[in-house]
Amino acid sequence: MANQKILDQKQQTIDEIVENVKNSNSFIFLENHGLTVAETMELRRALKESNSELKIYKNTLVNRALTSMNIDLSAELNGPKIVAFGTDAVEPIKAVSKFAEKHPNLEVKIGIVDGEITDLATLKKLATIPSREGLLTMFAGGLMGIARDFAICLDLHAKNLEEK
Repeated sequence: MANQKILDQKQQTIDEIVENVKNSNSFIFLENHGLTVAETMELRRALKESNSELKIYKNTLVNRALTSMNIDLSAELNGPKIVAFGTDAVEPIKAVSKFAEKHPNLEVKIGIVDGEITDLATLKKLATIPSREGLLTMFAGGLMGIARDFAICLDLHAKNLEEK
């Protein structure tokens, strides 16, 4: 029988995982095939820039935490896994995908985005979305184009009325 102190530590880790999943808009599972300590620190820095975190948990504890939340990813939880998570739904995915392109030892596997299990294809699509500021700039540019076209139409209509 395991020591009560060890069982309490495991339960504390399970509770931490549950809180991280609940408080995160994206929770991504990465497969580690031999990242060095320096590469792992580089990934942590890249994620920290996007207000995200990187944690290494035992698969059995992650599976217990997810099972308690009625999420079944037991088929995916084999081999050395790392989890990246953050409050923004897209930024952690973008940071991890950019890092994985340069480091073949890291592979994005599956994720939980906005409470839904998300496959690799969808994660790759989310990684290509521009930043929030970029999207707002595109939106503002579109609105300005409509306003400009409307102003041109009004000007042409006014000139047309003057000619008559």
